[in-house]
Amino acid sequence: MTRRSWTFGLLAGFSLLALLAMAQGRRFRGGPPDPTVRGNVPQWELPKGFEADCFTFARVKYRSTQDRSSYAWWTDFRDADLNLSYRLQQVTSMRVDPEGRVVELTPEGLAPYPFVFMSGVPAIVLNDREVRVLRDYLLNGGFLLVDDFWGERNWDHFYNEVIRRVLPGREPEELPLTHPIFHCVFHLKEKPQIPNVGFAVRNRHTGITWETPDGRTPHYRGITDDRGRLIVLVCHNTDLGDGWEEESTDPYYFSAFSEPKAYPLGINIIFYTSTH
Repeated sequence: MTRRSWTFGLLAGFSLLALLAMAQGRRFRGGPPDPTVRGNVPQWELPKGFEADCFTFARVKYRSTQDRSSYAWWTDFRDADLNLSYRLQQVTSMRVDPEGRVVELTPEGLAPYPFVFMSGVPAIVLNDREVRVLRDYLLNGGFLLVDDFWGERNWDHFYNEVIRRVLPGREPEELPLTHPIFHCVFHLKEKPQIPNVGFAVRNRHTGITWETPDGRTPHYRGITDDRGRLIVLVCHNTDLGDGWEEESTDPYYFSAFSEPKAYPLGINIIFYTSTH
C-alpha cells in the first residue's frame, strides 16, 4: 500500500462559519442506519479522472459485546462520515469521495484506504486474525483514528483489547498542544472536548463538557512507527463524531462545538496524516 499525499487550500473569500451553516444532515436512532440513505447531506460528483484518486472516509466495521449506540461500530454513522466528507471537499481543494466506505478488518478491506476510522469502541472485540491484519495495515502505511469513548474503564478495555495486542511495545503518548496536528490548517488554542449533542444542550452555559466524572480531561494520544510516523490517534474523553453528525440538530451545539472545534480538528487530522 502506498501512502497518498493531498494538497489543501482553503477556499478564498469564505469564512468557515458561513460555509458550515449551509448543509444539514439527519440523525438516525435505534441501530445501524441504512447505508444507502444520506439524509439531507448534499451530493457532489468527482471530476472525471479523480474517481480512484481521492480521499475516502473509511469506517471500520468490527464486533462488540454490546450492539448499541456508543458501543458499536456504527456509532455516529452515517451522518458523521458524510458531513465531514462534505465539509472537507467544501472548504479545501481536496477531492473527496461523496459516499465514504464501511470496511471489514481484512487485508482486502483495509488496503485501498490509507485512513480508517473507529468510533464507539468501549466494547470492541478483535480475534487474533483481525489483530494481525490491523497491525500489518498500520505498519505498512495505514493510519487509524479512534474516537468517542469516555472514562478510565473504557480506556482500559480499548488499551488491553486493541493497543496491547495490535501494537505490543508501542505505548500511546499524549500529543502536546504544540503538535502540528492542532495547527496545520486551523489553529486550535486548546485540545477540544466535544460532548454529545444531548449532553451539551442539557449543560448549556454550565461549562461542563465531560460526560463522565472521570472524563474531565480530553486526551489525544498518538502511536508512531519506527520512523516517527503517526499511525494511530486515539481521541479519548471527547466525541468528534457527534460534532460532525449533529451539526444541524441545535444552533447552540453547532456554534459551540461543531464549527469551532469538531470540523477544524477533523480537517487538521486528515491533512496532517495525509501529508506526513
